[in-house]
Amino acid sequence: MTSANEWWLGARPRTLPAAVVPVLIGTAVAYDQASDFVAAEWLPRATLALVVSLALQVGVNYANDYSDGVRGTDDDRAGPMRLVASHRATPRAVKVAAFTAFGAACVAGLVLAALTTWWLIALGVVCVVAGWTYTGGPRPYGYVGLGEVFVFVFFGLVATIGTTYVVIESVSVLAVCSGVLAGLLAVALLMVNNIRDIDGDARSGKQTLAVRLGVKRSKNLFVLIYVAALFAVLLAATQSLGALLGCAGLLAALPAITTVRDATTAPRLIAALGMTARTQLVVGVCYALGLIIH
Repeated sequence: MTSANEWWLGARPRTLPAAVVPVLIGTAVAYDQASDFVAAEWLPRATLALVVSLALQVGVNYANDYSDGVRGTDDDRAGPMRLVASHRATPRAVKVAAFTAFGAACVAGLVLAALTTWWLIALGVVCVVAGWTYTGGPRPYGYVGLGEVFVFVFFGLVATIGTTYVVIESVSVLAVCSGVLAGLLAVALLMVNNIRDIDGDARSGKQTLAVRLGVKRSKNLFVLIYVAALFAVLLAATQSLGALLGCAGLLAALPAITTVRDATTAPRLIAALGMTARTQLVVGVCYALGLIIH
């Protein structure tokens, strides 16, 4: 029987900042842009947005575990435990876990739609379908190098702008710039994950962006992602000077950049994954604080 700790590890907790950061940033943007702060109205909406984002992230992680496991992609791979590949859980159980998480996201999303606008239901359906078909279905787009596009759009633009919208029911240039920043931070996390798995993915036919680019160019792209994130912060600062505090947060990326560029073994890249997740959280907190105190 699969233990609670194994289910927790299977949810890949190191990836959860990718779900928290865009909601944190989106809420901070709402605070910066609104003329008044109504805690009784804002906090429940922001909390529901966080539930949606976290549930989608966990659902995607379990869905990937299931789909990669049944395809045999995870049979020879470093990194966090895979429930299906390690035979710690049956494929059916992991699939049920994935759709349970997606279901939780849908319930929270329905409440948000009732509080704001019903077109959010359509957006929620798109998010769930995109989350499943990332590695599931007959033509998973994560197998043809489009995973980074998925995380940029859904854990960047959609999650950040969507949070701002459900809180204050309006969207601004600052929200878009912030969504770009959150998306780039999420892409960096996926990029280092795929660099770590590049050999196994290539052998199994999973043509991630890292496999297509090769190790050297993938590492260079990892650095460029943070350069682009810096420009996103500077662009956001033209709308609110408080965004500049995000520049201080980006200093946390230096250990991850150094480790990724110098790493030649999977354990070093696993360490870099943790550093990248921490960077994502530090940048998100600094950026959000800057918008709030400005």
